This record gives sequence, C-alpha cells and structure tokens, in this order.
Amino acid sequence: MSLTLARTRAVYDLLDVQDALERSRGRSPELDAFYERMLETGPERFVTTPSSIAAIDALREDCPNFDEVLDDLARYLRLAHAGNRGFNVMPILLLGGPGVGKTHFAKRLARAMGTEFELISMNALSAGFVITGSSASWRGAKCGKVAERLVRGQFANPVVVLDEVEKATGSSQSDPLAALYQLLEPETAQAFRDEFIDVEIDASQICWVLTANSTEGIPAPLLNRMAVYEVPAPTLEQAAGIAQRMYASLLKELNLDGFDERLMDAVLDKLAPVSPRDLRKTLLDSLGYAVADGRSHVTLDDVRLKPTPGKGRIGF
Repeated sequence: MSLTLARTRAVYDLLDVQDALERSRGRSPELDAFYERMLETGPERFVTTPSSIAAIDALREDCPNFDEVLDDLARYLRLAHAGNRGFNVMPILLLGGPGVGKTHFAKRLARAMGTEFELISMNALSAGFVITGSSASWRGAKCGKVAERLVRGQFANPVVVLDEVEKATGSSQSDPLAALYQLLEPETAQAFRDEFIDVEIDASQICWVLTANSTEGIPAPLLNRMAVYEVPAPTLEQAAGIAQRMYASLLKELNLDGFDERLMDAVLDKLAPVSPRDLRKTLLDSLGYAVADGRSHVTLDDVRLKPTPGKGRIGF
C-alpha cells in the first residue's frame, strides 16, 4: 500500500483578490461571487507526492502497455524522495490510436498521486476561453477550466488531461492552444492570468497529460515543451491481466463473495478487444447476466460485445 505525502502551496494572493474585488464590485455579479469564493476558501492547496515507488508499481499492473512513461515517472519520484521535494512531472503527450487506454492511464495516475482529475476535450474546440476563460465584460463570461479547478479544488497539482489535442481548431482571433505556451512552462505558469479574473494564479504544479493520435497538427514549439510517448496496444496477455484485475475489483466492490475469483481463459480472450473506457460496463453487464441466470461464474454468452458502427476491432 502506498500513502501520499502532502504539503501546501498558495495558488494566489489574498490581497490581490481583495483589490480585484474592490475594483470590479457591482460590474458583474458572477465575477464578484467568484472573488468572494476565492477569499472564502483561501489560497492554500495541497501538493501531493506518492510516499513510495509502490504507487508506480500499481500503475504498471493496471496499465502494462505504458512501461516507457512509467519508467520515467519512477525516476522522477525517486528524485523527489532523494531531494525531499515535490514530484515534478514534465508535461506528457501520449500518442496512440483510439482504445489504447490513454485517458484511463491519466485517471489512474491522478489516483496514484492522490490528487484530482480534470478532463478537457479538445476535439473541435474552437476557442481558447475553455482553458483560459473569457473577459468579464462579455455577456455570459466565466473563468476557464484551469482557474476553476485550482480555485474550487483542493489541490495545486491536479492531473489535467487535454484529450485529442491535435483536433483543436482555431482562428486568427482565437487559438485554443495559445495558452499552453505559458501553461506548460513552470516558470511562466506561476503567473497565469485567466481572462475572467484579474488575479495571477500559480498553475505551475499542474500535471499535464495531453493525448493525441499523432503529432500532426501540434505546433513544434509545443512538442518541445512535452515528453512524447508512443503508446502501443497491450498484448493479448496484458489485456487479459487488465480484465482479470478489473473483474476482481468489481467482485469486491459489489460484494459478490460467492463468485468465481478468476475468469475463464475463453472469457478473457473475448474481452481482449474491449477498451478500458468500456471494460467496466462490459464486465458489469456480464456479471448481471450471470446473476440473472442464477450462476456464480461468467460464461462466454454473458460477454455481449457491442461493435462500434464503422469500426473494426481495436486494441485496448
């Protein structure tokens, strides 16, 4: 079992917030309410570090096809322990086809780090305000996802995933990737300013995970700010191990003590093409069919796969 070590870090200055509230008071009820929320919650947020390498080992079991990423994370964690400092993770770009488990990995990484998780879909995102917020002078203005997470959340180092980043589209007036030039550099991210609020926010501790099918469409200066990893589909043996571990976890979660602890090899083979995002539901449905039939084991007929229209078989 791996515990999580935590220290605190101020992500904004209370005096700056108070000054901003006085300057803006009455112009926007939403902005006033946001500043008051910042004053109420205070600026201190937790920064977490796994207490041992066991956290990475647990990730290896759940995401065995991410060995290259996990080797680097293990080194960074050892450095954090050696210097008694924070777990500094360089922005990560995960490349791979649909279904290899990129988003699943990011969620598990957040759990291993003991922090929060935020998913931002970049597919057809046409404006940067989703990340950076929109000007308070605009109708319907609000803050972006980064400020929202750091102000309303408990942690200064959440895992923030930008999904399908290569599909983000923009215009000459609004580039959805523009804010990343600041946010992916720790030095400049310390003084991040959301368009909605007139206060600097320290976003330097965020653990960034970007996903893409390829690097096409991602500007070279952004690529230079990230550690880039090609993620292969898991082998059949790895896919079987993932399914078995998720099945065992569901038995414990659902208190199904009388069920067989292991799935049959034929069942595991049938589950191999199911992606991590769909595996839990597939297993839940399979267990449901077994219970309805009065059995304490899952059969091949219980695993009812639903093919995606227009797509062939894919890996995890």
